[in-house]
Amino acid sequence: MLYRVEATPETVHWGYFDASLRPVQIVKSGDIIAMEAITHHAGDAPRLMMDEKVERIFQGVPIEDRNPGVHIMTGPIYVEGAKAGDMLQVEFLWMDVRNAYGSNYSAPWGYLYEETNRRERVTIYRADAANMFARAIYAYDYPDQYSYPGKIVTESACRHDVACRGISVPLAPHLGTAGVAPDVAGRVSTIPPGAHGGNIDNWRIGAGARMFYPVFVDGALFSVGDPHISQGDGELNGTAIEASLNVGVRVHVRKDFYFPTPLLETAQEWVVHGFDEDLNGAMRTTALDTLRFLTDIKRLSQGDAYSLASVACNFGVTQVVDGRKGMHAIIPKALFREDLLDLG
Repeated sequence: MLYRVEATPETVHWGYFDASLRPVQIVKSGDIIAMEAITHHAGDAPRLMMDEKVERIFQGVPIEDRNPGVHIMTGPIYVEGAKAGDMLQVEFLWMDVRNAYGSNYSAPWGYLYEETNRRERVTIYRADAANMFARAIYAYDYPDQYSYPGKIVTESACRHDVACRGISVPLAPHLGTAGVAPDVAGRVSTIPPGAHGGNIDNWRIGAGARMFYPVFVDGALFSVGDPHISQGDGELNGTAIEASLNVGVRVHVRKDFYFPTPLLETAQEWVVHGFDEDLNGAMRTTALDTLRFLTDIKRLSQGDAYSLASVACNFGVTQVVDGRKGMHAIIPKALFREDLLDLG
C-alpha cells in the first residue's frame, strides 16, 4: 500500500520526538509512504525557499511550540506490529529536491565559531538536480541574531555578496534527522542524536540506503525532518545545505535480529554509529558496537572482529556540532564472501 503524508501544521511536530504523539498515519509492515520533509532554514531565503505550503507551517506552528529542538519533523508514522525490542527497517526509495534552493548557515554552534571571529554567515545555494550539483548564488552576514527556530530574515536588510565563485558542490540529498520515538515521558529534543536515531547528520542516509532503528514504543512512531542536499563529514560550521525534500520510504518490522543503535546499510557498506558529548567517548562507543556487529551479526570471534576493525574498517567523524557528537564506522561488504545473516 502507498500512503502520502504531506507536511502541514497538523502533520508536523517542530523540535521534538514524543512517544505520546498521535500518529498522522497508520501503516503495515511493507507499506510505502511518500512524505514531505521541510527545512527549518527556509526563512534564510524566504523568497526562494518558501512557497505557500511552507509558509502555512511557519505561520501555523507557534514559535513557543518549536522546542526543545529546532527541526520540523513530519509524522509520526505508526507501523502495525512494531514492539519494543524489534527493529524498524526503513528503506529510503527516493529523495527528490522539493525546490531548487538551500541554505548553509555558519552558526554560533559551529565548531570554529570563535576562531572565525564569531561571524554568522549564510550562503544560499541553487541546486541543479538534473546534473547533481549545487552552486552558491550569494551570501550575507546574518542580521541581528538567530533567536528562534524558523526565523524569517528580512532580505532587504541583507547585502548579497558573491560566494564560492567557480565551485560546484556534488548533490547528496539525505535526511539529517529521522528516527523513532524514545520511551521517555514528554518531549525529546531533535538536536542530539541517540539510540532512537534523531539528528545523526550522516550524508549517506539517502536514496537507496536502509536504516535499522531499535524500536522503543508500540508502532515505532517514525518521523522525518532536517532535509539536506549536501553535507561533508563533520558538518563543521553547524549546518549542511539545508533544503526541503520529497522523500519515499518503505517500512518493515524486523523481529529476527536486534542492534542497540541506528545501523545504516548502503549498496557497498554497513555503517555503525556512536554518540557521546565527548568525541573520544563517541569513538569508543562506535568501536565497541563495531565489534558487536562483527561478532553478533557476522558471527566472527572477538579476536577476528578486533583485527578486522583495525585493518579494514574506516572510522570517521559524522558531526561535531549537535551537542552529542557523532562517529561512524564503515564496514565494507566486500570483506564478506557471503552474509551469514541475511538482513534483506
